[in-house]
Amino acid sequence: MTTLETIQTRRTIKAFKPDPIPENELNTWLEAASYAPNHRMNEPWELLFIGPETRAALNHKTDFGGAPVLIGVVSKPAASVVEREENIMAVSCYIQNFMLAAHEAGAGVFWSSLGGTARGHEVLGIPGEQDVIAVLAVGYPQEIPAAKERTPITDKISYLP
Repeated sequence: MTTLETIQTRRTIKAFKPDPIPENELNTWLEAASYAPNHRMNEPWELLFIGPETRAALNHKTDFGGAPVLIGVVSKPAASVVEREENIMAVSCYIQNFMLAAHEAGAGVFWSSLGGTARGHEVLGIPGEQDVIAVLAVGYPQEIPAAKERTPITDKISYLP
């Protein structure tokens, strides 16, 4: 699969097979994701592998589609508003890289923002000064949804003088 094919065929997966993800494969995707751009090479992402008790406490409406793996992705604290925003952007790039690596390998990901709520912070044990960027449900897709129509990019371009 080319990079363009990987980007254009990746989908948000809502239902997963119960098949486990081999740990070495998962770690390969997590490591590849770390090549995301990040300011001053501060690598602001922190990963939380979510076990059954924490998963149940999060109480997601679909139990994260039955995904066999749940990973909380947290942005580390920042000294300023600008650094916080830079960290959030870098962690988002990390997540996108991870999603593309997983997709290329035949797995899928659902990105939930549930961890970003006050209750999500509490359940995950994350202090208020940190940002929970995602709870990622990871597994092999039970089904792959069709692509949704995108706005032509030309409608999104403006030219400045």
